[in-house]
Amino acid sequence: MSKLISTLPLRHLNKLFLLLIIPFVFSCKTERSIIKKPIKKEGADYLIENLKKNEFAFKSLSAKFTASFVNNNKKNSIRGQIRIKKDSVIWMSISPMLGIEMARVKITPDSIKFINRLESTYLETDFNYVNKFINSALDFDMLQAFLLGNDFSFYERSRFKASIDSKEYRLTTIERRKLKKYIDRNDPEVTIPLQKIWLNPDNFKITQVMIKELVDEKRKFEASYTSFEKLEEQLFPKSVKFEIESVDKEIEVGIDYSRVIINQTDRFPFGIPDRYQEIPRI
Repeated sequence: MSKLISTLPLRHLNKLFLLLIIPFVFSCKTERSIIKKPIKKEGADYLIENLKKNEFAFKSLSAKFTASFVNNNKKNSIRGQIRIKKDSVIWMSISPMLGIEMARVKITPDSIKFINRLESTYLETDFNYVNKFINSALDFDMLQAFLLGNDFSFYERSRFKASIDSKEYRLTTIERRKLKKYIDRNDPEVTIPLQKIWLNPDNFKITQVMIKELVDEKRKFEASYTSFEKLEEQLFPKSVKFEIESVDKEIEVGIDYSRVIINQTDRFPFGIPDRYQEIPRI
């Protein structure tokens, strides 16, 4: 074959190249037209509706996980268990890759509790305290969604614009607001500066989420979801990756889930031994 090609005149090689490349070009255009057609007709509403239909639905969830953290080129790995009661509790038991439990976390919409068994210390605080350090507006609803690959439940969905990015759908919005009925009277209005959501056009599962500051473009958060598997007739992302960028640091977190079970009763044990010292708040 190679000898045959080398003996062909240049004009014949050009024709051969066109014959090979044209089917590929037209197949790409056809695929793009197919996924573009519904949003051209119905806009972002079409994507939002299908996103909601295909979100991972559960009452409770438990799973094993392994996680890796890369902070300023330093890598650490842990394993553990996670249990979630929808909109109510996120509980984690964390261990070294080989060893006994070193930490336990219990998060509710209005509290964050943490035990460090290695240092016999504990912390009881809330999202407001944590957000002061990360300069963000993270809340329970957002954390739950990030862990499972869902959209935020308690934020408005009417301001999105739809487009196509490569072979995926993309939803983009600026100043997405938290619904007023979920805001405490004493809290200021909560908004997300710039948010983009990428959707798989075949199953409308979220493959990537990006949140970015409009003023300080160096502050960015990204989550990506892969290795989707069927779990009781639903698709669940077995691998999750978070990337956090700020002016002076970059953090990567990778989570791999296993033994995922949904809608079974779980316990969320959390007790602070009397001898433990409280971590002082700064």
